[in-house]
Amino acid sequence: MENIATNTITLGQQAEKLACHYLQGKGLILKQTNYGCKLGEIDLIMKDKKQLVFVEVRYRKNDFFGSGAETVDNRKQRKLILTANHYLSAKNKHNMACRFDVISICGKMCIDNINWISDAFSS
Repeated sequence: MENIATNTITLGQQAEKLACHYLQGKGLILKQTNYGCKLGEIDLIMKDKKQLVFVEVRYRKNDFFGSGAETVDNRKQRKLILTANHYLSAKNKHNMACRFDVISICGKMCIDNINWISDAFSS
């Protein structure tokens, strides 16, 4: 059981690193990884020009049960929004423009398999 959990964490970390590298290649600047509070966790917080970008990264070995992006349902979106609001309050960035992006990776862990959904949902 422990090996499965460890493997899942390792895959998640690899997916987040790949997503971060991909977004940096698109000009975004990394501000923080794995921001967490009692409300939830945000995988990547990046800056795109004057906009703060909260990124949820999802990895799936295959899409038999849907894409990773499809798993960012209303419940997950609410958690991300609450966590982002906590971050904005903690960093005193209440007036900063922000958006929520989703990076979905399916199959082999490579840039060719990244689906970037910019402004995937709003608060």
